[in-house]
This record gives sequence, structure tokens and C-alpha cells, in this order.
Amino acid sequence: MSRGYARRQLVLAALAANAVRPMSRGWSSIPGFALGWPTSELAPHLLGAAAIDTAAELTVRRGKASRIGLLAAAGAAGLLGHTIAGARRTGTELDAALRQSIGDGYLADLDLPGPLDLRLPRGSVARPFNFKARDIEVLRDVPYTEGGRKAHLDIRRPKGAGLADAPVLIQVHGGGWTIGNKEQQGILLMNRMAQLGWVCVSVNYRLAPKYMFPTQIVDVKRAIAWVHENIKEYGGDSSYVVITGGSAGGHLASLAALTPGLADFQPGFEDADTSVAACVPFYGVYDLGGITEHPAAIDMRDKFLGPCVFGKDPRTHLDDFVQASPLAHVTEHTPDFFVIHGRNDTVVSVNQARAFVAALKEKSDASITYAELPGAQHAFEVFSSIRSQHTIAAVARWLQWHRATTQKS
Repeated sequence: MSRGYARRQLVLAALAANAVRPMSRGWSSIPGFALGWPTSELAPHLLGAAAIDTAAELTVRRGKASRIGLLAAAGAAGLLGHTIAGARRTGTELDAALRQSIGDGYLADLDLPGPLDLRLPRGSVARPFNFKARDIEVLRDVPYTEGGRKAHLDIRRPKGAGLADAPVLIQVHGGGWTIGNKEQQGILLMNRMAQLGWVCVSVNYRLAPKYMFPTQIVDVKRAIAWVHENIKEYGGDSSYVVITGGSAGGHLASLAALTPGLADFQPGFEDADTSVAACVPFYGVYDLGGITEHPAAIDMRDKFLGPCVFGKDPRTHLDDFVQASPLAHVTEHTPDFFVIHGRNDTVVSVNQARAFVAALKEKSDASITYAELPGAQHAFEVFSSIRSQHTIAAVARWLQWHRATTQKS
């Protein structure tokens, strides 16, 4: 009997179970994410590895596999298969969300240089950490304000001369406002959009706790202002700028989109243009002040945001947390939004997205698209997977549709 085989299969079964129904109570939410996110997105690879391990145990090693090991392997295979099947349905679910929000005929508005659909690009799942893309160039570490590396941005754009008036996408990285950089997130989406003729800008910003909030949103707004003033030199159209980001980046992107010209977030550059045409936040944080009174939002505010990001006690400075909440800035006129969140997210509750989308639909006259993805954890689109590729394709569709309809209006 191979105890090693049994242990491996038991561990895999536990990981697969957490991917399907992640640990989400109290302290367990973070390990639930850390273990569930890669398991969910790498389910095809793990299933293949488990099958090879079982076959090797029964043949090459010629051991007598334990009943426990085989039962665990069967359980893991079933759970991983369920996860894969759910990920494969993502394309259909996203297309349905697009049709519901922007109309069944939205594809007729797209004038694209080639086919664009929700199918998986060849080899995209087999090589999840391959971020190379053909026919684009990356201009690294362009300064957008004075300062060190955190005052830099990268520009991705199509190769070749003659680029002019291309639509612009700004990417804001996540990392709980305390870690991360412009090279780590949003790469798949920026590569896709650059290949479609867009100019994509990924920005760094100063991080807490060395620099407490609102430094982060001030830096993001400085970057937006720089884009409006300078992107023409790089082939971009400053009159059409869209912003995106994930997690803390989703928060900063949404907050920037909803507060153009807000003096508190633009000290010293109050008159600069920081407006955007649309916003695509992934698994963002929209309630930093506990406005919704959801326990998870209050817990995040009191135990993490207060001491680690704001350096303030929400009991005495609650207004600062409310002002930092995109939910508090929803008005009659907002940019268009495509909000994306995973139902299995244990880091930022899906209740945040639901409340934000409900407020946008109730108060705003903008076009609001919402996709709530079953089985998706936090950070699900950071590397290439079945679910992430379907989602990137759907966002590309929405962005191309938005650009096309904006040009017609």
C-alpha cells in the first residue's frame, strides 16, 4: 500500500472540495482563497496530474493502491470535473449577461479587424502562465509624475508606425492597497486589447501603510490626468479613456470613475481632466465605510482598512471611509460600468458588487452590465484559464461595443 499516493489524493480531494465550496468564515476566508483560487483555475491540470498519479500507482509502481486513496482520487476527480464544467459554462453566462444589458444585437455594432468570440484561444489553457503576445510592444517605466518607481506606468500598444487616435484602457493593479505592481495583473486583458488596436496603460501607485489613503487614489488620478495630457504622443485618443482594475484596483478604478474633479482626491491638480468614459472593475471593493451594514464590509473596515490602509479609527473618522467608498458616489450621471465578481469570492464578498450594481441601476442613467460568475474565486483572471479566457473575451466584446456606440453618438 502506498501511503504517499493516498496522502496526495486526500490532499487533492480537500483542495477540490474547498474550490467548490470554499472556506469563508472569519479567519478561514484568506486560506480559503489562497487554496481555492489556484485549484479552481488549474483544475484541468490537477485532474490530469491525478490521473497520471493513479495510473502510475497501479502500473509503473505496481503497488496495491489503498481503498482510501482510490476513493479520494475518485472524489477529487468528480469535484475537479464539476469545477471544469462550471468554468466551461462561463462563456455562455457572460454572453447572456451582455445580451441582457446591451441588447441581443450588440455584436452588430462591432466593426472588428477579425473574429472575436468567447472561444478559448488555442493553447491558452495548456500554458496558464504564458503572458507573451504577438504584434504588441511594451514601453516600460514611463514617469507620470515626480517620484521613484511608484510614479511610473507601462504602455502596451500595437507594433508598427502610424498609430493614432486609438482607444485607451488604463489598468490599476490590486493587492489590498499594500502590495502589488503594474507588471503583475491585467496582462491578459491588456494584451488582448493591444492586439485589437488599443493603447493600454498600467499604473503603479504608492502603497500603504507607508503612504496612507487617500494617497492611492490621488496617484491613480494623477495617472489619468497624465493620460489625458500625453497619450496622443503614444497613439492614443485622450477623448476616449476607459479604466479597469481588480480588487483594490477595482476599488480605485471605480472611485476614480465616479469622482472626476473631486478636489479632495486631486490636491494641487484640481482642474485636471480625470474623467473616463467607462469602468470595468473586477471583484472590487465598493463599500469601505460599512454603508451596506454587511458584516463582511464592517469587518474589513474595522480590522484591516482602519489600521493598515487609512491609519485611522473608523469610529472617529467614519466620514473618511464613506468618502472612499464608490458606493457613496453613485449619482444620476455616471460613466458606463461592466462589473464582474465571482460568487465564490472569500476575500471580497459578492454582496459588495450586488449592492454597488443595485445602486448604479437605481440612481444612474448609465449603461450597467453585471456578470456574477458561479464558482469564481477572487483574482480568477490573473493567469490564463478556461474561466479567465472566457471573461477576457467578454470584456473585449463589451469594450469594443462601447467604443463603437460612443463613436456613433
